[in-house]
Amino acid sequence: MKIVHAQTVLAEDQLEALKKKTGESSTKDALSKAVDHYLECEYTDMSDEMWTHKLEKVVQKKQQKSI
Repeated sequence: MKIVHAQTVLAEDQLEALKKKTGESSTKDALSKAVDHYLECEYTDMSDEMWTHKLEKVVQKKQQKSI
C-alpha cells in the first residue's frame, strides 16, 4: 500500500464538528476515521444496488416484527 499526503480546506466549525462526531482530538485522526467510514458505509453508494439492498433490509425488519 502506498501512502500519500492529501490536503483540503475546511471551515473551522466543520473541522471541530468532525472531531466531535468522530471522537478524535487530532485533525489527522478525525479525517482518517471519516474517510474510512465513508468508504465502508453502504449508504454512501447511490447506485440502484444500494437502494435495493436498503429496501430489502427494511422489508426484512418489518417481516420480523410481524412474526
